[in-house]
Order: sequence, then structure tokens, then C-alpha cells
Amino acid sequence: MSGALEAALRARRESGGKCVVPYLTGGLGDDWLETMEAVAQAGADAIEIGIPFSDPVMDGPTIQLANDKALDSGATPLSILERVRNADIGVPTAVMTYGNIAYRMGWDRFANTLAESGVSGCILPDIPLEESGLWTAAADEAGIETVMLAAPTAPDERLPLICERSHGFVYAVGLLGITGVRTELAESAKVIAGRVKQVTEKPVLVGVGVGTPEQAVEISEIADGVVVGSAIVQRMLDGGGPEGVAELVAEFRAALDA
Repeated sequence: MSGALEAALRARRESGGKCVVPYLTGGLGDDWLETMEAVAQAGADAIEIGIPFSDPVMDGPTIQLANDKALDSGATPLSILERVRNADIGVPTAVMTYGNIAYRMGWDRFANTLAESGVSGCILPDIPLEESGLWTAAADEAGIETVMLAAPTAPDERLPLICERSHGFVYAVGLLGITGVRTELAESAKVIAGRVKQVTEKPVLVGVGVGTPEQAVEISEIADGVVVGSAIVQRMLDGGGPEGVAELVAEFRAALDA
């Protein structure tokens, strides 16, 4: 199954370019939807929409704070998706959240709500491949592309299974640990990107530990592009507004296009 998310990333790759997928926290501030629209115009190939969760185990302090602020303001999965449903963001979107959100809503209802909201893909990082059957069945039925994560510790025999099950792209996790901006790109990011590229033709994007345009260029010598989260969300928290966040995304776009 290939949908709008994978098609957009493949199109960038086939044109000789590299992909940039910003992560933005849904419900953070009154202008978060306008920020997504601005980011799309700044050159994002797709956008990852974070649905806030009270215990985001994959995320570091920046995204945890953004989750807390969004939840305190009253943001809910349904309120975020309702606003997305009525928006013309301009590029494909994928929701990133945690298994409890989907489980409590019901796998089928969650998948269908994503589809009805115009969302193309979904990332549930705390549901491993071996436990993903109920979700992926519901997602496939609704036409939602399930993006699977490949960790640096994944054994060689498991990587092809992860890649086969993944749709949209394969999310190569750059390092062990939580999200956040680092001063240097981890060597593990290059290793996992290379390993995944050897076993799949699907787009391979590296996230976690990619926080600067320079790091994005460095890892994209191996991978097909990057997911950028904490640096983007920090700009949102700092009150950069749609223009300020879009300016940062444009810096990533320009660096990757140079």
C-alpha cells in the first residue's frame, strides 16, 4: 500500500532531492495550524503532527513541555483532528502519537478518524512490530500508512520485516534515547540509515538527534532525508509564530537543496 505520504517523499527522491519532514505539536498555541501551513509553503515535503500525550516516552524535555502546554490549553486528539480536517495544509500529513490514544479511541475508530481528517500516515512509536497487528489491520483498511521505526539495536534479521510492514517511509531512529537537539550527529544515525537503505527501496528518513541544517545534510548523504522535531518545537515554544518556524524549515530546505 502506497499513499500520498510515500508518493510525496518518493517524488522528492526521484527528482534528486532530499526530504525534510518537520514535526509540530498539534494544539500548541492558537496559531499551530497556521504554522503548519507556513511550514508547508517553506518547503516541507510532509508534516508530522504530534498529538499530545501525557507520557510521551520517546520524547525529551522540549516536546514534553509542548505536550503539557497543549494539554493544559484543552487540546484533545479529536479537537486537533477536527481542525486538520477543515484545513488545506498543502502537503501530506502523518500523525505521531502513542498507542494508548489509539487504543482508547478504538483501533478502527482512530484509523477512520485520521482518514476522514485527511491525514495520510500514522506513527505509534511504542507499539513494536510484533504487537502491531490489530492497529495495522485497522490502518490498512482505512487507507492509513503506518510508519514503522527501525532502532539502532534492531538485529539484521528484523530490519527487512520492519521495512516490509512500514508504509509512507521507514523511520530510522538516529540514536538510543529520547528526542532532543544534540551538538553532533550520532554515529549510530549513519549506521542505522545505511543498514536500512540496504534492505528497502522505500524512503528512509532519520529522526531523533537531527537538530540543525548541517546535521540534516550530513545524514542525508546516506538517508533520503530527515524528520526534525525538537528544534522546530522549540521555535514554537519561543513564540516564533508561523513566520519564525517557517524560516527555520526554509533553512533546512535550502541546506538540503544546496
